[in-house]
Amino acid sequence: MINRPRLLANLQTLVRKLEADLQERIAAPEVPEVGQRLRAEYDQAKQADRTAQTFSQWAADYKTQVAVAWVLSATFARFLEDNGLVSPPRLAGLGDDLQRARDEHELYFRSHPTETDREYLLWVFGELARLPGATEIFGEGNLLWAHPTWLSGDGGKDILAFFQTIDPSTGALAHDFADPSWDTRFLGDLYQDLSEAARKKYALLQTPIFVEQFILDRTLDPAIDEFGLDTVRMIDPACGSGHFLLGSFERLLDRWLRKEPGTLVEELARRALEAGHGVDVNPFAVAVSRFRLLLAAMKATNQKDLKNARAFPLHVACGDSLLHGEGSQLVLGEWAPMAHHFVSEDIAALNGLLRLGHYHAVVANPPYIVPRDSALNGEYRKRYKACHRQYSLAVPFMERIFQLAVPGGYTGQITANSFMKREFGKKLIEEFFPKVDLTHVIDTSGAYIPGHGTPTVVLFGRNRAPMAKTIRTVMGIRGEPSTPEDPTQGLVWSAILDQLDVEGSESEFVSVADSQRDLFHKHPWSIGGGGAAALKEHINQVGRTSLGEVIDSIGFLAITGEDEIFVLPNHVTARHKILAKSFCTGDLIRDWMIDDENIVVFPYKESEDGMPSFTYEEASSLTQYLWNHRTHLQSRNMFGRSISEHGFRWYEYIQFIRDRVQSFYLIAFAFVATHNHFVLDRGGKVFKQSAPVIKLPASATEDDHLALLGLLNSSTACFWMQQVFHNKGRPGADAAAADEPWEFRFEHDGTKLQQFPLPINRPIKLARQLDDLAQESSRLLPEIILSSWPQVNSEPLEDVIEKTFQKWQLNRSNMIAIQEELDWKCYQLYKVVADDLTYYGKIPSLKVGQRAFEIILARQIEADEIKTVWFERLNGTPITEIPPEWPEDYQALVQKRIDLIESDKSVGLLEQFQHKRRWQTASWQSQLERALQGWLLNRLESYFDLDGRMNPAGTPTAQIAEPKLISTVKLADIARQDPEFVQVGELYTHNPAFDVLTLVNTLVEAQSVPLLPVLRYKATGQRKRQDWQHTWALQRQEDAIDARTQLPADHADYLNPTAAKHLKAQQIGDIPVPPKYTTADFLKTHYWKLRGKLDVPKERWVSFPHCAGPDQQPVIAWAGYDHLQLALALSTYFVYIKEDVGGHEDPRLIPLLAGLIELLPWLHQWHNHLDPTYGLKMGDYIASFIDDEARQLNLTPDDLTT
Repeated sequence: MINRPRLLANLQTLVRKLEADLQERIAAPEVPEVGQRLRAEYDQAKQADRTAQTFSQWAADYKTQVAVAWVLSATFARFLEDNGLVSPPRLAGLGDDLQRARDEHELYFRSHPTETDREYLLWVFGELARLPGATEIFGEGNLLWAHPTWLSGDGGKDILAFFQTIDPSTGALAHDFADPSWDTRFLGDLYQDLSEAARKKYALLQTPIFVEQFILDRTLDPAIDEFGLDTVRMIDPACGSGHFLLGSFERLLDRWLRKEPGTLVEELARRALEAGHGVDVNPFAVAVSRFRLLLAAMKATNQKDLKNARAFPLHVACGDSLLHGEGSQLVLGEWAPMAHHFVSEDIAALNGLLRLGHYHAVVANPPYIVPRDSALNGEYRKRYKACHRQYSLAVPFMERIFQLAVPGGYTGQITANSFMKREFGKKLIEEFFPKVDLTHVIDTSGAYIPGHGTPTVVLFGRNRAPMAKTIRTVMGIRGEPSTPEDPTQGLVWSAILDQLDVEGSESEFVSVADSQRDLFHKHPWSIGGGGAAALKEHINQVGRTSLGEVIDSIGFLAITGEDEIFVLPNHVTARHKILAKSFCTGDLIRDWMIDDENIVVFPYKESEDGMPSFTYEEASSLTQYLWNHRTHLQSRNMFGRSISEHGFRWYEYIQFIRDRVQSFYLIAFAFVATHNHFVLDRGGKVFKQSAPVIKLPASATEDDHLALLGLLNSSTACFWMQQVFHNKGRPGADAAAADEPWEFRFEHDGTKLQQFPLPINRPIKLARQLDDLAQESSRLLPEIILSSWPQVNSEPLEDVIEKTFQKWQLNRSNMIAIQEELDWKCYQLYKVVADDLTYYGKIPSLKVGQRAFEIILARQIEADEIKTVWFERLNGTPITEIPPEWPEDYQALVQKRIDLIESDKSVGLLEQFQHKRRWQTASWQSQLERALQGWLLNRLESYFDLDGRMNPAGTPTAQIAEPKLISTVKLADIARQDPEFVQVGELYTHNPAFDVLTLVNTLVEAQSVPLLPVLRYKATGQRKRQDWQHTWALQRQEDAIDARTQLPADHADYLNPTAAKHLKAQQIGDIPVPPKYTTADFLKTHYWKLRGKLDVPKERWVSFPHCAGPDQQPVIAWAGYDHLQLALALSTYFVYIKEDVGGHEDPRLIPLLAGLIELLPWLHQWHNHLDPTYGLKMGDYIASFIDDEARQLNLTPDDLTT
C-alpha cells in the first residue's frame, strides 16, 4: 500500500535533487544547446509580453515544472506496474517483478550501450505513450519531451534508483504502489505539495471532496435536469488535480447507468468523459488530472490491462484559462489571440475548450493569489473589466466562469472572500454582479475546510440577468468550536447544509435569509449573521459625521521599497554615521502605544522647505553604505513605475509623503491586526505602509486627536471594523478552522476606515487617561531604564528593575480597567445602551480574566458550553464570580453589565471576545532579557569606539586604542574590569559568579560573521556572491564613466551627461540585479539572521575562523572599522603571526592574506587617494603587500581566492 506521507517527503527530496541537476545544466558548457533553447524560448515569451520575469526567475519556474514532469511520469508508471496494468515492469516491481524490471533495463543497454538512464526512462515513457488512453499522459504533450536532454544522465539514474530503493528494515521496496481500489488521492497530495515553489506560484490547493460534492449538487445536477443528460457539458477552468472532473464523471456515469442499464458500460463511460472538461495553467496539475480520469474510467469499466483498454477521451488541456479561447463580447476590442504559446500549451485544444456560452455547468476553486508577473497582470486587466487595483485572480475567474456558461447555465465556486471587503473587489461587486444572476452567497469562513487558511465564500449563480429581487444568503455567526476529526461532520458545515434551504433559520453557527439583491451591488459586503448586519447599520445611523469628513488625509507615510536595506538596528546606523529615525511598523502598534521601534535610514534633510533629499555630495556616508545595493535600489518599482519615474533618487524611499512626516500629531494604526490598534504619535517617526497614519487639519488640537483615538480604540469600533474590513483569517494552513475568532487578522484599509461613523460626543477624558498611561509605560520599558542607568538612578540595578516592574504592571492593570470603561462609554455614545454604565469612583485595577465578558466566558467553559484558549494564550486566570474585594458599587455595575451582555443581543455582540482588547504583550522577563543582552553588546562594542559615534554624547569610549584584531580573551579582560558590565552580566546570567570569558564568547559569536565568503556561504551562496561581485564590477565601470562628467570641460577625458549615458549603454548595458540569498545559502543560521536575503551586514564584529592567536580563543575585529582600518589591522596581525608566533609557513597566513584580497576592491574604490598619514595610495600599498607575501608563500593571489 502507498505510504502517502513518506512518499511525498521522499519525492520532495528527489524533486529538489533534479532541480539542482537541471539548474547546473542551464549554463553547462558541455550542453550549450540546453541554455540556448531555454533562452530562445524565454526571449520569445518576453517579447510577446507573456512574462515580465527575468530569465533566471523564468528558468527557475521552468526547471521545477520539468523536474516534476519527470517525477510524476515515473510515479504514474510505477503505479501502473504495481497494479498490473502494464507488463512487463520496466522501472521496478513487487516480488519477482523487481528483477524483471532490472532485466529489462539490462536488455535495453545491450542494444544501446552508449546511452544513459535518461534515455532509458524516455524509452519507457515512449512505450507507455503507445498504449490506448496513455498517449496524452506520457506522449509529446508531457513537458519532459520539450527538453529531453535538459536532465542529465545522472538525473535519470537518480530517478531509477529512487523507485528501486529497498527498505533495509523489510527487504522490500521502499515505495509500494499496489492498491486494489486504485485510490489516486495520493496524487492530489503530490499535486499540492511536491514543489514548494510551484505551490506558492500557482496557489495549489486541493478542493475537499465534500466541498466538490456540495457544489456539484447545485450546479451539475440541476443542469442535467434542465438541459438533459444527452446535452449537458461541464468545465472546471482551474481544474488542479481534477477533483471536480472526477466527481462529475462519477455523477454522469451514474446517471447514464440508470438511464440506459443495457448499454455497454464502456460506451457510457465514454459519454461521461465527453461531457467533462478541464483546463489548468500548471502542466503537472493537468498530468495528474488526466491520469486520475484514465484510472477512474478503467475502474468503472472493469478494465485491468492498459494494453487492451479503450482509448478514453480526456478533455483536459494545459494553458491559461484567462488568456486563451474566446473573449467576452464586452471586451472583444481588448481580446486578441496570444502572440506566443508556451511549449506546455496545446493551443488547439485550449481554443476548443474555452468557448463562450458553451457549458451548462461551470465550477471552480480558482487560485486566490495576486498575479505578480506584471505582464500577466496587465494582460488580465485588459481582458477583464472587473480587475481593479491589486486584484486577486478570484476576480477575473469570476468573470470567466460566467462567460463560459450557456445562457441560463449554472455556476458554482468556492473562492476567497477577500473581494467582499478589500478595495480590489469594488468593480466586481458594483459593475459585474448587477449583470448576472447571483443566486446564493454562502459564508464558509467559519467552516473547517482542510488546507484553506484563507477565509472563503461559496457562490452560486446563473449566466443570465438577475431574476429575483433577493439572494439566498448564509451568514456566519460562529466558527467551529474545535477542529472536527471528520471535516464533513463539522458543526458549521453541517449547519450550512441543514439550513441552506430554510429561509429565516438561525442556529448557533449560521443564519439564513433572502437578502435584498441591491445590498450585494454595493461594496463592501457585510454578511455577518446573528444580528451583526443590523447592529452595524444601527451604528452607521447614529453617526452624525464620518471619519473622512473630519480628517485632512489618511494613508501611508513612507515606503522604502526595500526594508532589508533601509531598516537597521540602531548600532548599525551609528557605526556608519548615517542619519536615521525611529521606524514604526504595524505590528509594533499595540494597546495605545508603540511597543518597540526599529531604526530606518533617513535620506532627507530636516528643513522647513519640504524636507528635501540629500544631494549625492551631501550624503557620502549614506551613499557609500548603500552603494553595494545600488542596482537593487534602482530596480525598485511601484504601481508599474520605477523609482526614477516617481521622481526620486536611487538612495531615497520609493514613496515619501513629506507633509505627514512633518506633522507634530499623527494617529497611526496597524494595517493588519486582530484588533483595532491606534496610537497618537507626537512627531519624529517614520511610519511604514503597514502602519498608515491619519492626519488631521493643521488647526486640530491634541484633544481633537485624543477624542478620535478614544472612539477608534473602542470595542464598538472593533466590531464595526470587523464587519467592514477584509478578514485574512489566522496564520497557518487551517486558519479558519477553530473557533478562535479573536485570532483572525483584518486589513484596516484607509478607504473604508473613512466611512467609520462618529457620534456627537467623544470620550476625551478616558482617552487622555489611557494615552497618559501608555506614555508612562513606554518610559518604563527595561531598555529605557537601562539606557539611563546608573547616570539617573545609582541604586543597585536589581532594585531599579524590580521597582520598575511593579510600576509597569500597575500601569498595565490600570489601562485594562480604563479601557473597559471606554468600551462601555462608547455603547452609550452609539446608543446601543440608553444608560451610562461607566464607573465614576476609583476604578480598581483589572487583570486579563476579570472583565465582565470574561466572567461569562469562564462560566461557559466551566459548563462545557465553549472551548477556547483565550485564557491560556493571554496568561489570564478565569474567574466565574465577581471579586468580592472590589467596591460594592463597582461589583453591582459589573453585574449589571453581565446581565446586559446575556440579555441584549447587540451588547452581547459587542462584548464578544473578538471585539475586546487582548492586552497581549511580551512578558516582562523576555523584555528584560532582551534589554540586558542589548546593553551588554553595546557595552562590549563601546570598547572599540574611537570617535564617539556609538553614543548620543559623541564621547569616545574606546578601551582598545587603535584598530586591531583582538582575541576574545583580551576583550573579556577589559569587560572584567568594568563594574557595570559585571553587574549587568550577573542579572543576565542569573549567576553572581558567572564566567566573563564564557559570556563574552557567547555574545560575540552570535554577533560575528567571517570576513571570507567561503566561510560564510555554502556552495549555492558562493555562486550568488559571484553574481553580486559581477554586479559590483559593472557598477564600478559605471562610476568611472560618471566621474568623467565631473572633469573640466577642456579635459581630454571629459564627457557630457548625454555622452556618458550613451557610453554606459554601449559598454555596460543593463546591470543585472543580483539574486537574493536564502537561509539555505549560509553555513550557519545566525549568519543568515545577521545578513538576510540581501546580505546586509548587521553584525557587530568580523570574525577570523582558523586564525586564533596563542590563547586559542576566537579573534575578532570591530565591524565599525572602515575597509582601510580593517585592512591595516589585518595586515598587522598577519605580520604578528608570521614574525612572532607561527613562522613563515604558519597555515593561518593563508586565510589572513585571503581576507586582505577580499578587502582589496573596496580599498581601491574608497581609499586609493593619497593618504595624508602614510603618503601612499593605500589600495595600491595593500595590493603590493599581498603580492609580496603571496610570493613568499609560493602562491598567487588567484590561488588564495580558490
